[in-house]
Amino acid sequence: MWEIVVESGTSAGGPGVRLLNGDVELMFLGQFQHSLDEKGRLMIPAPYRQTLEGGAFIMQGFDRCLMVMTKPYFEQVYERINSMNLADPATRLLRRMILSTAYSVDLDKIGRILVPQNLRQFAGFDSEAIVAGQGEYFEVWTPAEWGQQMNAIQDTEANSQRFATLNLSSQP
Repeated sequence: MWEIVVESGTSAGGPGVRLLNGDVELMFLGQFQHSLDEKGRLMIPAPYRQTLEGGAFIMQGFDRCLMVMTKPYFEQVYERINSMNLADPATRLLRRMILSTAYSVDLDKIGRILVPQNLRQFAGFDSEAIVAGQGEYFEVWTPAEWGQQMNAIQDTEANSQRFATLNLSSQP
């Protein structure tokens, strides 16, 4: 799967660059604590900014968080959703969740995006946020909600059972 993995911050086309299946992908990795100002602008971590220069979309996440995707990745998600059967109630609900909460966002001159009020209310943001990389996209959490996620992630006993059926080895 991974052909070449470079150390973060080294020169291979930019920070966080990974070569995946022959295509260079800028990935969102790591977690950062940032603030939201009184207008709802979120400072984007410096390693993520170059990847967002072509535009991005912010939307409600599957958990009590927000998801931020690059424009090309959002287009892929849209194509996938658009190919689903509209007669299926779950498809319609997914379309509503993703598309009715999605907003186009651009970085301002100092690296912030404006988080729409309805999304701030959904996620419960006050003045602090955790930005957590998820590969092709990143999530934005309140510190309290992210703390609950970290508790689950750090439960090694539960993880052994939770992830037992996943094959993460390099062998097919």
